[in-house]
Amino acid sequence: MTARPAVVRRAPGKLFVAGEYAVVDPGNPAVLVAVDRYVTVTVSHLPGTAVEITSDLGPHARLHWQNARLTPYGDPGPYDDPGDPGPHDDTSRPGVPAGLAHVVSATETVARLLAERGLPVPGFGLRVESGLHDNGTKYGLGSSGAVTVAAVAAVAAFCGLDLPPEDRFRLAVLATAEIDPRASCGDLAASTWGGWIAYQAPDRTAVRDLAARHGVIEALRAPWPQFAVRRLPPPTGLKLEVGWSGTPASTAALVSDLDRRAWRGSASHRAFAAATTDCVRACVTALEDKDPRGLLQQIRRARRELARLDDEVGLGIFTPQLTALCDAAEAAGGAAKPSGAGGGDCGIALLDAEAPRDIEHVRERWAAAGVLPLPVRPTAEGNKK
Repeated sequence: MTARPAVVRRAPGKLFVAGEYAVVDPGNPAVLVAVDRYVTVTVSHLPGTAVEITSDLGPHARLHWQNARLTPYGDPGPYDDPGDPGPHDDTSRPGVPAGLAHVVSATETVARLLAERGLPVPGFGLRVESGLHDNGTKYGLGSSGAVTVAAVAAVAAFCGLDLPPEDRFRLAVLATAEIDPRASCGDLAASTWGGWIAYQAPDRTAVRDLAARHGVIEALRAPWPQFAVRRLPPPTGLKLEVGWSGTPASTAALVSDLDRRAWRGSASHRAFAAATTDCVRACVTALEDKDPRGLLQQIRRARRELARLDDEVGLGIFTPQLTALCDAAEAAGGAAKPSGAGGGDCGIALLDAEAPRDIEHVRERWAAAGVLPLPVRPTAEGNKK
């Protein structure tokens, strides 16, 4: 048999502009932007049923297919038991490094689609290269989402599936929901479509159950209530600046911490979700109306809402570095906030694009406060070759 040609796909990272925490609940909106740092996945031929996964971040695994699931060699196949809860309840499953959990889940989700279509699942080598890290340290630009989107696209294309963007997104959501059903999947949307987007999350538990009951094909075909995504125009007259706090943070851990504190469903939760939803919708209107002043007002408002949540719950969203990042941007007439769950990772600022000296002064203040200005820009490019 002629070896299949290698396939290369890449997906951009992302930044949250507004809507963090509230977007976790299905139907609540957020604004995100894709950035010009990428995860690249290369899939190439291997004989038999072997699947070898390697990463420039270090993790690697040699697996093989068993019933459309990836199993380590020498493993007796613990996931063949019909009573087993599933392959991703423990992301540190034997023989698979935790750093490859999203790649494995993405690969297996495509394999489920192939199996439902009566197509064979080939062996292959899969290589991950990340531009969203620095010497192995993540910046908080959505590396897990980008690698999931890129892996879905690369494995599907290698196996001969020509999928439209929404199908690739849905497969990535199904793969992510196997690992963390609470993830909003906004990063997947930004990595799939690129540019500035308005996003509303579907009910991830419901769509996971849909796929389990009726199959992946039906999950791709059926409506997903509350899910919505659309492209937005970039801001007029404003420049996006990004600063890294120097400290990685775990979005999943911070969201889980909110649940442990019994915040979800409380009056505080409802008030935060309502205020954030209103803020996001006003951001969308400002972008569509090319209203930079209105957008700056809403970004400042988003910062205040996150700060109010932080004060009420004591989550640690605002670190000293993120507070300094925001203060420096506002002192220059701009607006800034943490991007994502906070607690570290990145902050964003929108500054007057016609005031380069002010922008440079903000960068200097960031550096003095221990914030690293990142040379990243918005990109209209979504998941592609």
